[in-house]
Amino acid sequence: MAGLIDEAQIVSILTTYGYWAIFFIVALESAGIPLPGETTLVGAAIYAGHSGNMDIRFVILAAAAGAIFGDNIGFWVGREFGVRLLMRYGSHIGVGPPQLRLGQYLFMRWGGAIVFFGRFIALLRILAAVLAGANRFDPVKFLAYNAAGGICWALVFGLGGYVFGAAIHRIAGPIGWLGLAGAILGAFLLWRYWKIHEERLTKEAEAHFERIDHRPP
Repeated sequence: MAGLIDEAQIVSILTTYGYWAIFFIVALESAGIPLPGETTLVGAAIYAGHSGNMDIRFVILAAAAGAIFGDNIGFWVGREFGVRLLMRYGSHIGVGPPQLRLGQYLFMRWGGAIVFFGRFIALLRILAAVLAGANRFDPVKFLAYNAAGGICWALVFGLGGYVFGAAIHRIAGPIGWLGLAGAILGAFLLWRYWKIHEERLTKEAEAHFERIDHRPP
């Protein structure tokens, strides 16, 4: 995703601000702002490999730290404001309390995979943390899957850019968009599964949360 900054600007920002540029661009993208975090990481890795002016270890560290930090901001935003907005305006799009509970239940079952693999998929890299927060995904589990995804993503694209140079830059975008296409297909299949089994899943979700509500303190 090109985002709000082009490649020439990324190079200029890297030479001026160094590792802090990687951290903040990746963090802001992860928090929900459409900035080119992956492109910045790959560009910094290539720059480190060709110029020797940046240390690839710190490039990867800055990207991983930015991913984890930004995702936690996105998670907090979704947790604090996402549910309130859905409770207030959800009825206009057919989302009421039963649908909210069902969404939370489904995210509890598959949320870890969404958080981890969303780091590698265009668009989901921006939205996964907010969705996790809005669906009340367990904060401890989120932290674990988020950290694992951020570190793996930084290692894969950081080392890839450092070792393979511009080649990884050419394939990183297509891989992200292929991942997005797969995510859209998966979302459609999940929606179809949801519509077919909505009544059963809603009952399962209600029973699950009822057990939690009646659990002794």
